[in-house]
Amino acid sequence: MTTDAPQTAAGESRETEGREMHALVERLYPLCRSITGDGLRRTLEIVSGEIPLEVSEVPTGTEVLDWTVPREWNIRDAYVKDPSGERVIDFAASNLHVVGYSVPVSATMTLDELRGHLHTLPEQPDLVPYRTSYYAETWGFCLRENTLAAMGPGPYEVVIDSTLADGHLTYGEHVVPGRSTDEVLISCHVCHPSLANDNLAGVAVATRLARRLAKSDPHYTYRFVFAPGTIGAITWLARNRERAGRVKHGLVLACAGDSGSLTYKRSRRADAEIDRAVRHVLRSSGREHTVLDFSPYGYDERQYCSPGFNLPVGSLTRTPYAGYPEYHTSGDNPDFVSPEAMADTLETCWEVTRVLEGNRRYLNLSPYGEPQLGRRGLYGSLGGRSDTKQAQMAMLWVLNLSDGEHTLLDIAEKSDLPFAVVAEAAQALRGAGLLKE
Repeated sequence: MTTDAPQTAAGESRETEGREMHALVERLYPLCRSITGDGLRRTLEIVSGEIPLEVSEVPTGTEVLDWTVPREWNIRDAYVKDPSGERVIDFAASNLHVVGYSVPVSATMTLDELRGHLHTLPEQPDLVPYRTSYYAETWGFCLRENTLAAMGPGPYEVVIDSTLADGHLTYGEHVVPGRSTDEVLISCHVCHPSLANDNLAGVAVATRLARRLAKSDPHYTYRFVFAPGTIGAITWLARNRERAGRVKHGLVLACAGDSGSLTYKRSRRADAEIDRAVRHVLRSSGREHTVLDFSPYGYDERQYCSPGFNLPVGSLTRTPYAGYPEYHTSGDNPDFVSPEAMADTLETCWEVTRVLEGNRRYLNLSPYGEPQLGRRGLYGSLGGRSDTKQAQMAMLWVLNLSDGEHTLLDIAEKSDLPFAVVAEAAQALRGAGLLKE
């Protein structure tokens, strides 16, 4: 580690954290994940080597809100062999080659007979698409358009060695206990197969954030949920319906490792504290970013924000889903995500937790006129320095708005000062006997 590398709160360099998150992405990338099955279990097993997980298995047929836990899908092999015996499509080469949840197949077919079960991207002829069919029993293969163009009339040996049978839906949880039972929910989907940005980068950032928080003596309890998309979040909500009200803030993490700028999608509430905290961090940090209004389309924020729950859960990504050409293709590989981008996403999440952790209301104990700060040693001795001036302004704003109604985040937004500066000013004023919480 170089001595001039930026240090994180965990005492490690951002460079080190970025490399380790990328290594986790590379380790998870080859696994064939789906909304159920052994690939999902193996993924959670690897994540549990980073942070302890409590793993839940929910049987096929279980009613979860308006849904039913489906049958479990597993696959051992799949291929299409040409007349010479060569595998022109091979699951062993990439698990994207098989449509997720394909039923078993063993047949000999001409290309014309097979063509209706083949999926390509004509406008991206060198990429393999990602396709699934979770809730309709069918089968298919995905391949490069260039591969399809080179295929002759056949016949082809077509095999999908899979099972679709009663089993379980699996998800994992990690809890960082806090001094309060109020919770911050961090959720990421773990169902996609070999796609690095969507969503292995989100999984890697979440695990690292959990490790940082465990060293921070947090006020809130932080609950990390690693579940398959849609049905996994729905299952978690169904099984935690009575305690969902403990969730005071939440983030869905996805697409956390590409080179694009950060994007935040507000919760359904639009002005929840998490919405304001993320917006403030993005603005005050100077990062390029976009803030979007809530819509009921996207990742699992739409489940947490469904009207019956209406939890304060937003979504943090870099480039949003479907916003980059590699999305849901073989181009979303470990080379597409970078340690630097994941480290920046992690740092953003960490800064958001600092706002949530530090946001308090205070009461000015000397509200009649401006108290004399100099005699209390609260004005810096180096007048004119920009950081000293910023600290002085923060103290004045905190004193003026500490009426028991405004929070420190309110003050940071109104003063256009970084939350950390405002929070530090509040602590100094409290130490001087001028504020009480």
